[in-house]
Amino acid sequence: MPVPLRWQWKIDRVKDAITGFFRSNPENARPRMCPSCGTLVGTTATKCHQCGANVRFGMAAASRSLGRMMPTNAPVTYCLLSICCLTYGITLLYSLRSGNSILPEGGGIGALMGIAGIDLRTLRLFGDLLPLGTMLAINQPWRFVTAVFLHGSFLHIAFNMWVLMDIGPRVEEIYGSARYLFLYVATGVFGYFLSSFAQHESVGASGSIMGLIGLLIAVTTLSSGAAAKMERGALIRWVVIIFVIGFYPGSGIDNYAHFGGLASGFALGKLFVDRPPQGQSETRVANILGWGTAIVVIGCFALMMQFFLQNR
Repeated sequence: MPVPLRWQWKIDRVKDAITGFFRSNPENARPRMCPSCGTLVGTTATKCHQCGANVRFGMAAASRSLGRMMPTNAPVTYCLLSICCLTYGITLLYSLRSGNSILPEGGGIGALMGIAGIDLRTLRLFGDLLPLGTMLAINQPWRFVTAVFLHGSFLHIAFNMWVLMDIGPRVEEIYGSARYLFLYVATGVFGYFLSSFAQHESVGASGSIMGLIGLLIAVTTLSSGAAAKMERGALIRWVVIIFVIGFYPGSGIDNYAHFGGLASGFALGKLFVDRPPQGQSETRVANILGWGTAIVVIGCFALMMQFFLQNR
């Protein structure tokens, strides 16, 4: 039996209303913005007519999409903070599972720094830094990266994360999130290379944090203003205090990693322009550095996980 025309018209209206609710009308679509250069492009365009970037997918588009899920202020700093806290929590639980105590034995600054400490076997399983000859012999260079995100005790990570949240957002604002991630990891790796060359076994983000301090010192040397001089003086005083504490017996501070991070940060601060990337070329290079660093970090953690599963 055929449907009356009046009922057919009503059915078509309901179908159109449902379709319009779930699917936007192409006639009402607004122009989109190129994620690379910010130029308005057509509603159906797949490439930007100004810079030629892919509007639907690309490093810039992925960076912007990922940025919506992160805090608008210093997203990479918060991400680094989360990774360090997560790895510390995992290593602490594994250390306790192995029968180790949260409270250390003995006294002095060594016992204070050992509160909620991680045992050496656990740190080795999760990718701490080893002497250079040992790492080359066992073919595990990924430890240069994973050691940056590991910490040996509660006070160790608490102090490092406190300084990171104080300095990191300023450096990220100066250089942009992508370049900031590269600079953070690069200075940490260079600091640990120097420490490993000196036959040290170490963990912690302090090499990278000293790298950030080196970057800020380099930036403030370019300015002769009173505020820049005051900030540079405060940073230098912090550096002196950290190195002096590092010479105290039992402190457990790796001055080799600190010096390597500080020196590489200062050098990179002289090479990089102290402003966020501008224009298509700078933005593309910054995104390559940022995403390339993220891929390297993920790959190093994957190799660490493989080593852990084989030796736990």
